[in-house]
Amino acid sequence: MSRYVALVALLALSVAPAGFAQQDENAARQQLDAIGQEIESAAQRLSATGSARDSAERELKEVETALADTHRRLDTLQAERRQLNDETTQLRQHRDRLESERTDQYAALGQQLSALYRLGPTPQLKLLLNQGDPAELDRMQAYMNRLSAARQRRLEAIARLDTALADTQRELNVRQTRLDTLSAELEEQSALLARRTSERRGVVATLDDRYGSEEERLADLNQSREDAEQVLRDIQAEMAKLAKPTPTTDIISTQGDLPWPVQGAISSDFHHRDGVHYNGIVIQASAGTPVTAVHPGRVVFADWMRGFGNLLIIDHGDQIMTLHAHLQQFSVRAGQQVSRGDEIGRVGNSGGQTRTALYFEVRRGGEPINPQRWIARR
Repeated sequence: MSRYVALVALLALSVAPAGFAQQDENAARQQLDAIGQEIESAAQRLSATGSARDSAERELKEVETALADTHRRLDTLQAERRQLNDETTQLRQHRDRLESERTDQYAALGQQLSALYRLGPTPQLKLLLNQGDPAELDRMQAYMNRLSAARQRRLEAIARLDTALADTQRELNVRQTRLDTLSAELEEQSALLARRTSERRGVVATLDDRYGSEEERLADLNQSREDAEQVLRDIQAEMAKLAKPTPTTDIISTQGDLPWPVQGAISSDFHHRDGVHYNGIVIQASAGTPVTAVHPGRVVFADWMRGFGNLLIIDHGDQIMTLHAHLQQFSVRAGQQVSRGDEIGRVGNSGGQTRTALYFEVRRGGEPINPQRWIARR
């Protein structure tokens, strides 16, 4: 079985609702997870098709892949730092409440001790020697018993608050230590990002210098597009041969109403110019802007491909696929199911681009169609 057949066959398995209906929920989830892992493996084999043709392109792939990894690591570290900061703030607020409560308990205990002081030393003995009204004697004894019990409760509450405050302070110390470690790692990753960005500029300059003319550059870009389109045509052709087609996600009914994968101005229209951007649109956006899935589907490709950089492809069923190129990084992996609005990556300039933007394609039956007919008007 070819690598394309393997991928498509696995895609077909991901949807058999009748089969899943006969299994319990956990078994169905395990089966879907296994299928996703197989698709991820198949997509990794497919990524070899996008290998660079020469050493300069291989170097670009390496540095841009490393950049994507660094961006992901920075995002992870920053997210952890935000969470730790939130937890630290909550712990400090909790500590302040505990300290305030302990202060109140000490004040109440002071009032109780003051009341005992006013009774003088050995109040129980005075009660026994008092030859007054027995009813008054009983009331005084009951008052002293309640006062003593209340004092004991206050002392126990203060002890509990002291323990809670000590635990809270230990948790704060642990988080502060982790925050200090994170700050050092963030600084290290930021420096690494700067170095890799500089390396990328050098590689891109080398790639640009190899073209003797604009015609040579366009010819190379067109060849990159043809290589990528051949992969897509092969996948789509194998899908068409399946006895059970890829499941529908009802994407056809959403034509003209799909959300934009990212907000921004269109700098290149469908069939506007030659090169890799010929079959889609280019949407300008700042680096790091989240890119979202326009419709539910399954990721079938997430890897670097020459001309496109970090390329992510989602199969939506009904022979519809969407392509997202020049990503700074991926937020999902091959084989993963996504829902409308899920973040799938970040806007970048991978593939040797000089400006940050998202390249977006819609394909039906393997053929490119105008994305602006599918996404909502603004």
